[in-house]
Amino acid sequence: MSMQQPMAIQQPVATQQAATMPPSVASGNVITPSGTVLTGLPQEQSFIENILRLNLGKIGTFYMTYENNSEWNAKIFRGKIEAAGRDHLIISDPRTGQRIMLLMVNFDYATFDEPLNYEYPFRQPESSEEQ
Repeated sequence: MSMQQPMAIQQPVATQQAATMPPSVASGNVITPSGTVLTGLPQEQSFIENILRLNLGKIGTFYMTYENNSEWNAKIFRGKIEAAGRDHLIISDPRTGQRIMLLMVNFDYATFDEPLNYEYPFRQPESSEEQ
């Protein structure tokens, strides 16, 4: 009579992922590991266009790459953020007021001379005492 070792049971992937997600209550708010209920969380994720929207009016330097372009492969734009969408960014030249629409497909990165507004999902707002 041979003895067989018990087989390990793998947990389904969905259950494994659910175990790492913060639990939520019926209202859709999130409960932190300490039991605090976070309310009024931003519904948008931190995509580039959302970060740019949080910083409308700020002046930045935008680095773009244009592949297969015989005149210029890369170009730098400086301007004030007017609007940002999923596939585009509109900036204006502070000296001339000229507006430029840039496609996000060409976007490499941006630099700013001042702090950026950035709200990370599941982050509680800082109390007024700390500010």
